[in-house]
Order: sequence, then C-alpha cells, then structure tokens
Amino acid sequence: MHLEKLIENVEYENTLSEEDLALEIEALVTDSRRQVENGLFFCLTGGTSDGHLYAAEAVRNGCVAVVTERRLALNVAQIPVKSTRKALAEISSVFHGKPSERLKIIGVTGTNGKTTTAYMLASILRNAGKKTGIIGTLGVRYEGKELPSDLTTPDPVELQAILADMRKHGVEYVVMEVSAHALYYDKVEGIVFQACIFTNLTQDHLDFFENMSDYKAAKKKLFEKVRCDLAILNGDDEVGREIAKAREEAGAQSTVYGMQTPTDAFAIVTEESLLGSECVLNIDDRLSRISLAMLGRHNVYNALAAATCAANLGIPMRAIAKGLTELKGVEGRLERVCAYNGADIFVDFAHTPDGLGKSLDALRPHCRGRLVCLFGCGGNRDKAKRPLMGETVAKKSDFAILTSDNPRYEDPLDIISEIEKGYRRFSVCYVVVPDRRHAIDYALDSLREGDLLLVAGKGGEHYQEIMGIKYPFNDHDIIEKLLEKKGK
Repeated sequence: MHLEKLIENVEYENTLSEEDLALEIEALVTDSRRQVENGLFFCLTGGTSDGHLYAAEAVRNGCVAVVTERRLALNVAQIPVKSTRKALAEISSVFHGKPSERLKIIGVTGTNGKTTTAYMLASILRNAGKKTGIIGTLGVRYEGKELPSDLTTPDPVELQAILADMRKHGVEYVVMEVSAHALYYDKVEGIVFQACIFTNLTQDHLDFFENMSDYKAAKKKLFEKVRCDLAILNGDDEVGREIAKAREEAGAQSTVYGMQTPTDAFAIVTEESLLGSECVLNIDDRLSRISLAMLGRHNVYNALAAATCAANLGIPMRAIAKGLTELKGVEGRLERVCAYNGADIFVDFAHTPDGLGKSLDALRPHCRGRLVCLFGCGGNRDKAKRPLMGETVAKKSDFAILTSDNPRYEDPLDIISEIEKGYRRFSVCYVVVPDRRHAIDYALDSLREGDLLLVAGKGGEHYQEIMGIKYPFNDHDIIEKLLEKKGK
C-alpha cells in the first residue's frame, strides 16, 4: 500500500516529497531488529525505551520510512507526528482495510468482570445466531480458531490483523476487552465501537498509573462520544455514574444497569447456591428469568451488563436468557474444580482487593466449615494493593495460605511480607508456603468436611512468570494432578 494512502487521515508535519508519498509499504514495524522489505517503522515512546534510538537499525533492516515524534538524522522518508502510538493504531487500521468499519464491535472495560461479561455477551450473541468473535485475557476465539494472547488488548498491528481475519471468516460481532493500558497507549484509535460496557472501577495498576484519577481517566476515554455510540454503565459504581452524566451532557446515548440504585435495567436474585443463581432480569420493563450457572452477586452484575447491552443491540430476550443459561462458566473465573475430603475447591482470577472480596463473599454463605483462601500478589506490579489484599482475606476468610503468584523479578518472600502487613492487622490464622505448587498441595491436605478452598490470583493463566521466564503452570491442572497422586 502506498505511504500516501496509509497516512491520509493522520495529522503530521507534511514535508514529504511525491517520491516519498509513492513509497510502497509492505510491513508495519515496531521492533527494529525485525528484517523486512519496504517497512514503515514507528518510533514508539513510553515505559523504559525510546524507539527513536533504534530507527537507524530499523532502516538497516529494511524500513524505508519512519513515523517519528522528532526529526532524525536519517536519509529516509520521515512522518513527524505528535503521538507515534496514536499514529500506529490509525495506520494499522488502514493497512488492514479498516476492518472495524465492517464489524460490530463491543468494548468491555472495568477493573473486574471484563472477561466474564465478554463471554456472557458472546454466548448471547451466538445463541441469537450471530457469528461472534472474542478478544481478551483468555485469548482470541472465533469460527473454530483459538489464538493465545499475551495482552488483554493486543497491540494495534496484531489487533487490526485479527479483526481483518475475523471479517474474512464472516464474523459479524466482536466482543473485545479493552484494558486501561490499551486506552492510555491509544491502541484502539481507529476503532468505532457500536457499544461499550463499563463494569466497575477499584484499585489496580497503580504501579503504572500514578494515582486513581489517572487510572479512571484512562478508562473513561473509551466512553467519549466520538468513539462509542452506546454506553452500558454500572449505575451502582460512582465512576459509572460520572460517565453517564458526562455522556448526557454531551448528548450521547447511555443505558444504566444496577441492583442498588434506580436504573434502566436491574436484576432480582430469587435463589443462590454453589451451583449458581436464579434471577429475574428487568431491562426497560422487558422481563426474563435466567438460571445462571455461575456463583456470586458479582456474576449477576456481569450477566446484567451483558444482557442490557444485548437488549440494546436488538437481541430478543429469549436469546438473552438462553445465552446466559447455557454458559456453564468461564475458565478460571470462580470456577469449581472438584470436591475433596468433603470440601469444594474453586479457582479464580481475583487479583485485586475488590475482586478477592467479592469472590470470598460469594462463597461464604455456602460454607459449612472453614473458608480457606490461597493467594499471592504479582511481582513488579502495584505494591500498594498487597497489604489491602491481605487485609481483605484476613477479614473474609477463616484461614489463608500466602504464596507466590507471578513473582516476576521480585523475591516471593518480599511480596508475601507486604501482604502480611495488612493480614496481621486482623488475623494470624495463616501460613506461608512460597512455592505455589507446594502451597496448593498443603491446602488440599488441610481440607476437611464442609470446607471451601479458593485458589485465587491466576485463574485461567497457563504459566507462572519467574525472572523473565514463563513456566507452564495452571492452578486447575495442578489441583487435578495432585489429587490424582493422592488417589482421588
């Protein structure tokens, strides 16, 4: 594709010659070490690196033009822009044929509940006969394809290539988790969302964002009128109400859901058990009874968000009820693994104080013995939440096993020490077992009749990251293997 076509909608300082504009671009490049022919290199800034320092290497490896935020001493075409990251997203969209214009894309953001809400909505859409793709923490799935992803929201070149291939395979709807990091780095520029869902906002990612205000501002970007046609907002969340007010002032459409405040859509829970919840949904006075095979009030919120979005997209209530009822669970999201010694065992992705608290609250009413929680905190991430997570578990469980999560480049014992600062303020009923596999083994051996065990933090992850290496590790699989050795 000619450079002129790629940058036609990009704001840049135009010093390009006709010869430059006629350059044929065959690859979009962000890694200067990659060898290509006729590549366009993006000098990305942020984090600990500056892509401008590697532009010369990219040119040596086949790039014939660079997108830059400052002039460089290079004898190739240069496209100076204010933000190379924004330009990357916009140009990636054009390079792949602007696939989002021919897809109906629904974005899902929030601290907790993104993955479950996305899978609930995808199930509803598929039950309504819509070919649906999904992009998120558990990877990319559409039309029989399952692709792994290291990021909740893939980087723009990969993301736009995925959307283009979805369109090629006849996908009509795409449900996509949109992380705060993706919004901060402008990864979804060039995408117009048919609808966007906001689940909640609680403390997370303060290793990256300086404060909660910056974290909130990143999330709110998704709901700008120019980006999102319809917003589905949690009215029981303060930030959800803020977004609703801002959109009303901008003349943008929103629908608000909740269970505690007057909203456009609400749910009444009629029965709860370890197997799930029976609910009645009321969406703009359209009623539907659903059997939700997922435990906890937080999952009722997720179901309500998905159902409200689907209803506003014109999906019949019958398909909404069927889609929610048929979804038997989401990998690693308060997922029941099995029973052992008369105790029930669950794994969950909960890795924030709020998420962990909600999962423990969901389990507590069904516990006839001790509520045991095994958890840790990720290394090189938000340290401020570690004592808060310890405090939450100390208050809401009867016993805890403190262990490793993804320690990354930190000493697991240093991380656990931070957790203990919060935990010991409210309880001393815990043990420390740094090796996660050994910790799970210890937890299984300690279970008694009526106990509930929550193994939290990693959910559906299939690795444990230690000193830059991702080792195969999945809580569900480890539990099953250990029980197999025990002859159960």
